[in-house]
Amino acid sequence: MTRSRQWQGRKGPGTMRLEHLGDRICILGPSNSGKSTLAVAIGRKRGLPVVHLDQLFHLPDTDWVPRPRQEFVALHDEAIQGESWVMEGNYSVCMPQRFERATGVILLEVSTALSLWRYIRRCLFQSERKGGLAGGRDSVKWEMLHHIVVVTPGNRRRYAGMFEGLDLPRVQLASADAIRRCYADWNLSL
Repeated sequence: MTRSRQWQGRKGPGTMRLEHLGDRICILGPSNSGKSTLAVAIGRKRGLPVVHLDQLFHLPDTDWVPRPRQEFVALHDEAIQGESWVMEGNYSVCMPQRFERATGVILLEVSTALSLWRYIRRCLFQSERKGGLAGGRDSVKWEMLHHIVVVTPGNRRRYAGMFEGLDLPRVQLASADAIRRCYADWNLSL
């Protein structure tokens, strides 16, 4: 028997209730799509610990300096052993083991233009953000601009393919409007 259930579209989670996603939820999506904010809202609503993969991947109190790969993988693998969590971030090197432990997956989509605008706004006007790096402050970086505009379109196709192949309850929120409706449908607060 398959346990895969999916609601996919532009309107919101439809009949998929938040509880259907279980107690170990992965949130995927492009940079600046709202993964961290949604994870915090779900964590608050469901009483689940929130894991921000950017915080595991980067060294605290730095300007987003990555940890050594093996150290990140060890931190990731330790985090997924928890009985419950909502984990946001991509980091495809660890997706197989994360999906093995997950009970549900949410895939966010927003346009490249919106991702870019959110990134610049965050860097220029927000001193703190959900999922931010301890002791760090975001600043506009050429590498991140390149990632959003050039790398992310290929990642979107790859993650959509992975998402389709999952045998887990899953929700695809295919626009910023769908994400907003999801907050309302699941009675989530920011």
